[in-house]
Amino acid sequence: MVRVAGDRHAGFYRVRPDNGSAGGATAGVAVEAYRWGALTAGAAVRTASMLLLLPFMLGNVAIWLRPTPTDRFGLLGALCRLLAGSLTVAFTLAIVGVTVNLVGWQCVPYVECRAGRWYLSWLAALPMGPRLAVLALIPLLALRLFWAVGARSARAFEGFGASSPQPQPSEMTESLSTPGFWDDERVTSWLRHIHVGLGAGTVDVSLLAGVSDGGRNLVGSLLLDAATGLVAFCVVLLCLPVPAGRPRARRFLRLLWAIVAGVTVLSLGYAALTREVQAVVGQLPSFEGSAAGLIAAQGVLLVLIAALTVARQRTHPAGTRPFLRGLGTPVVAALSVSVASAFTATLVFRVADHLDRGRIPDPIRPNPPALGPLEPPVAYWWAALAGLTALLIVTAAAAITLLVSRRRRRAYAQRIIKQDYPHAPTGAASRLHVVRETIARSHVAEELGPMLVAFFVISSVGLATIALDLIGVGPTQLVAEIGGQRDGAAVLAAYVTDVGIWIISLLVIGLLILGFRAYRSAETRRLVAVLWDLGTFWPRTVHPFAPPCYAARAVPELTKRVSALAAQGPVVISGHSHGSVLAAATVLQLPPDALTRVALLTHGCPLHRIYARLYPAYLGQQTLCDLGERLDWRWRNLWRDTDPIGGPVFDHHHDAQPPYEPPAAEAVDVRLRDPRAVTIDPADTVPPPVERHWPYHTQPPYQAAVQHLTDQINHPST
Repeated sequence: MVRVAGDRHAGFYRVRPDNGSAGGATAGVAVEAYRWGALTAGAAVRTASMLLLLPFMLGNVAIWLRPTPTDRFGLLGALCRLLAGSLTVAFTLAIVGVTVNLVGWQCVPYVECRAGRWYLSWLAALPMGPRLAVLALIPLLALRLFWAVGARSARAFEGFGASSPQPQPSEMTESLSTPGFWDDERVTSWLRHIHVGLGAGTVDVSLLAGVSDGGRNLVGSLLLDAATGLVAFCVVLLCLPVPAGRPRARRFLRLLWAIVAGVTVLSLGYAALTREVQAVVGQLPSFEGSAAGLIAAQGVLLVLIAALTVARQRTHPAGTRPFLRGLGTPVVAALSVSVASAFTATLVFRVADHLDRGRIPDPIRPNPPALGPLEPPVAYWWAALAGLTALLIVTAAAAITLLVSRRRRRAYAQRIIKQDYPHAPTGAASRLHVVRETIARSHVAEELGPMLVAFFVISSVGLATIALDLIGVGPTQLVAEIGGQRDGAAVLAAYVTDVGIWIISLLVIGLLILGFRAYRSAETRRLVAVLWDLGTFWPRTVHPFAPPCYAARAVPELTKRVSALAAQGPVVISGHSHGSVLAAATVLQLPPDALTRVALLTHGCPLHRIYARLYPAYLGQQTLCDLGERLDWRWRNLWRDTDPIGGPVFDHHHDAQPPYEPPAAEAVDVRLRDPRAVTIDPADTVPPPVERHWPYHTQPPYQAAVQHLTDQINHPST
């Protein structure tokens, strides 16, 4: 293969002339492939680091799951941005909890905790103020790392702006055909500055709360008020739309950057000059309340997002059956908070476990006085217990759902078998059984709704612990209060909570191992990339530290290349699996003069089966019909019943077809029997394989579809 356009990140390739023709090529048709895999899994380090950004990615995806494209008054967008901001605060607060709270406040002052640890002993020589100031640099460096991860994508992946100088799309009314839809760098840059301000303000507030002597020092109190004001200012900015003009946005960002730098430098300087700090046994002052207040704020935001989505989900576009009746936004938002809680709780508890030399202290089983308290905030204990409960219930719900749906899925598969192989010989019974089970397993994805409903319910019930967080009552304390003198119940609760902590930690560690495997194994890296295709397809309009949107480069680049080729002759855009989604997005961005010379061929296509249900506002039935009309219905979609990902584009059995499914749509979907036969061909030694999701392009129906679409472009009346 030789690259004819693009670069090493993403490019267009053709077979070398002396190497013959490409697989599945049709006579007289030049084949050109677009490779974008490096945008999601090209660099092993990038793939591994992206796994750590999973909560941010989920927070960004949540807004795109909304049932309607319009966001009246921008309310849902503001709520999702606030929730995304809380994720940044949660990660920053966890790093502060490890460095300033556990190490600087609860470990270094105690001889047994720092004994034999040279990397901590030198901190004991510093007074408390300078010690905390030095340790506060670590979360600030972490913010700088997040900034670097987010900013690098603008250089490598993005920078393919809108092809025409159209105004930027409003977040209140968006569609994939809007010029500039994929140009998200303006929004991402704006949010990136705000999130760094939020994180830095969180560090400043935590540091000043520990050294300002309870507000008795005027300078410390003023600085604490300034740091709190910085956080509040960033929260207000998250609720406002991005300024329309770049010069105006730059002025805002310069002002914000000056405030962040000034408050942070003054906070660090004040802490470094504060020699005498009143020692308090236990948590860093106000840290317990900050963690509990953050959990409470996230709970309130989730309730508001759910309520607003429920109020608006009745207006989803006709002809669609959205995922969980349009409640995907609150479900995925809750999932982002849960994953972030798992990450932060794992970080805090594993560091505390290391510092207290293997013990897991709690109010029922405290550490020896010489070792120090080393107690994480109560909020993390509740997060671990809630995580264990949610994991058990969701696992049970998944098992029950799969068992209950097995009979229905097998009955559907049996109908397909009777339709495709009505005269199969008796000797093919074992082969028919394999095909039937393959079809049944391929429809598992449609049965996962109850599992996610169970997760959302558990997440909602978990909000009841907010009040206990705010008053500082942990699981073991609650059981001890209820059980009275029965210490056994409290100890049992402590052990159950410990189990929850370890299970959550093992899951997070497993994710880190997956990231390491992605670094070492190309196969694992490709698997991660497939999952990342779903989460990084959309622009980063909510969380700027989410993995970069590869479609921000791929779609404009495909649009430009297809337009150039269409000026020279007919173009058939062929997209397999997720490539079919990129192909559809490209067609929606093509100029009218190029559309007349373009046709679309999709295969193994998840547009209806996954995307129309997950994102009904952007890729619902109405958008798919608009896509067909733009092409004058020069569109064919090949699918198989054995395909676990792809399927038909149009649901021809849905009651609400008109006016969103014109008669021409019936010709789009072409079903392929799979396998072609269940008996062994006389010229072969084995029966035809079950192809499932791959390949399509080497099959005769694919080549026939290419030829048919080419003829349609050349002879529009046929």
